[in-house]
Amino acid sequence: MDAHSLVLFVAIVEAGNLSLAARNMKMTRANVSYHLTQLEKSVGMQLMRRTTRRVELTEVGQRLYQHGLVIRDEVLAAKESVAMFGKSLHGSVRLSVPTGFGHVVMSAWLIEFKRRYPEISLDLLFDNRVDDLLREEVDIAVRVMSEPPQNMVAVELVQVRHIICASADYAHAHQMPVRLDDLRNVPLITSSVAGRDLRVSAYEGEERRELTLHPTLASENFQFLREAILAGLGIGLVPDYVVEHDVNEGRMVIGLQNWRLSVFGARMFLLRMPGRYQTLAVRTLIDFVVEKARAWGKGSGPMNPDTD
Repeated sequence: MDAHSLVLFVAIVEAGNLSLAARNMKMTRANVSYHLTQLEKSVGMQLMRRTTRRVELTEVGQRLYQHGLVIRDEVLAAKESVAMFGKSLHGSVRLSVPTGFGHVVMSAWLIEFKRRYPEISLDLLFDNRVDDLLREEVDIAVRVMSEPPQNMVAVELVQVRHIICASADYAHAHQMPVRLDDLRNVPLITSSVAGRDLRVSAYEGEERRELTLHPTLASENFQFLREAILAGLGIGLVPDYVVEHDVNEGRMVIGLQNWRLSVFGARMFLLRMPGRYQTLAVRTLIDFVVEKARAWGKGSGPMNPDTD
């Protein structure tokens, strides 16, 4: 058994099958299969159960995989340490952020990060999907949801609050919703997919309600949603940070303030794949985003008095 074989074994496990591992390692499938067979012979036990599509670890294979992760990460850390000796922090990070929070709030953070660490290359994706993190080879993702996926490492950042709002002119010409059920009969502007029903959870004290609403204008572009609300096209159901300045400056008003609303979830998480080596650049960005998000979440004001 040698370190190279263990690192190759880790690559097979993380790829899920021999063919993908071979492509990732720039080797032939036959060569990968040969090294796996030799590793199993040296251990004297079967490490994987092979199927046509995936590989499953045996109990001893699972244990060896954990040891292999440590060795792989130590080798990568040693290479990184030597490569960075006497140099400023550099590297590359692929980051995926939500379309709304990413544009409205995180853009300024990431510009500040780039100024602080100019030699770190950022590849930034604005996306709301969760199931493509492995396929897209994303190092870090920030997502709003109720609970994080069990197959990912998650750090909770902040609570997200959705609000009911409208332009001041719209509120003057039309009655704002005064009951939760009024939302069923208003032109609704939100971030759901147009043409589909929207499930909303609403909380007031101990009471919890579920509503199915029918948006009349929907988009993942939150700047467009803000402009549509300001144009008086209807009632907005958006995260409070999207319209905070407009509310504070009197261009918009808020309705149903006693209710806490949740559309896609009320918690924001930083997600990463388990077992994937984190470079110093990745770890630096994680620490930066966590610090910024938690400081932002502690901010007080009319839009977020209780940080929820």
